[in-house]
Amino acid sequence: MKLDKKDQQLLNALQDNARTSVSELAHSVSLSDTPCLRRIKKLESANVISGYHAAINPKAVDLNVSVYAFVRLNQNSVAAAEQFEQQVEKLDHVLECSVISGSYDYLLKIVAADLESYESFVKHKLGSIDCIANIESTVVLKQAFTKRHLPLA
Repeated sequence: MKLDKKDQQLLNALQDNARTSVSELAHSVSLSDTPCLRRIKKLESANVISGYHAAINPKAVDLNVSVYAFVRLNQNSVAAAEQFEQQVEKLDHVLECSVISGSYDYLLKIVAADLESYESFVKHKLGSIDCIANIESTVVLKQAFTKRHLPLA
C-alpha cells in the first residue's frame, strides 16, 4: 500500500498515542472526522496498523531479565523450521522469534523473572524442543533504550 502524507501523519500520531480520539487525530492532520476514520479503517484493513497495544514495563510485572538466545537447529529443513516455530510460539516468555543469517538459525528475545527462572525455562521448555541442536544465550545487562516509534517519512 502506498502511503500519502496524511496517512504518514496519522500513523505518526497513532504511534505517539493510540488512544487519541478520532476528532483529535482528524484535527492534527487537518481532516474532518469521517475522512480521518475512513483512512484509519483503510490502514487497519491493509494491515498497516496491525493492532493497538499497551506498553507494559517488564520490571513492574517481575520480569527483570531479558535474554537474547541464538538457536541452531539440528537440520536445515522446512519440517524442522516449522516444528520449531510452532513450538516456540506457544512459549509465553519468548517475545520475538527471528530467522537470522550466519551460524545460527534463529534469534529469540526472552524475558524471565531472574537468571534462575531463565535457566529453568531453557532446561525444561526451550531445551525440550527436539529439533534444537544448540542454544547460546546473551543476557542483557542494561536496556539503554527501546524505540517503538517506526521512522516514517
